[in-house]
Amino acid sequence: MEKFILDTNLFFNMEAGFDLGQKTEEVVANLTKIIQNLKKQKKAEFFMSPKAVEEFLSFFEDKKQPFLEGFLSLVTVKSPDIEKITVPGRIIYELIGDVRGRSYRGLQVAEEELEVAVRKMLEKNTQLSDKKSFQIAVGASKKNLRDRYRRATRFGFIDSLTDLELILLAQELNGCLVSADEGVINWGRRFGVKEMPAGLFLKHLCNLEGF
Repeated sequence: MEKFILDTNLFFNMEAGFDLGQKTEEVVANLTKIIQNLKKQKKAEFFMSPKAVEEFLSFFEDKKQPFLEGFLSLVTVKSPDIEKITVPGRIIYELIGDVRGRSYRGLQVAEEELEVAVRKMLEKNTQLSDKKSFQIAVGASKKNLRDRYRRATRFGFIDSLTDLELILLAQELNGCLVSADEGVINWGRRFGVKEMPAGLFLKHLCNLEGF
């Protein structure tokens, strides 16, 4: 029986190639039908970590909607046993190096955007007479800073405990990690876990069903 560990981005990233609907509600409902059929045939099990479920539900105001309860009733919610899981020193070494490099790149981005903002103000001789004028003057630079800082520090990286839970759970269960997050997939590979690209996940499930 195959085991799949599901990341929350599968349901909200409509550009991931999941091909189960144009809206999250459609994706969840259609996947629920497939999971139900595969579980009846005892061909597959589906898992999510507690933090992944919390993250998933946080996108909905009404968390008691039937389509949500139907989906979660078929998914096994499990925490990785972090007391028993061992992590190779190589991964810790790479993690520290990656964090340090991203921190430095983030600082560089902040310094560059600060210089741009100050230069623009000096060129226009901006009069910052009140708080509103100041916010308008620096608004564009703040947005650029956020976007560039996010790309420099978070792209291709595991930046939450949810990400780590999913990877460790896949390792513990020897299951297949299904995610559209490049950082989760990238670090999952370093941990040596099996993976399933989001774009091929539906086709693989259909093959399991016999369609």
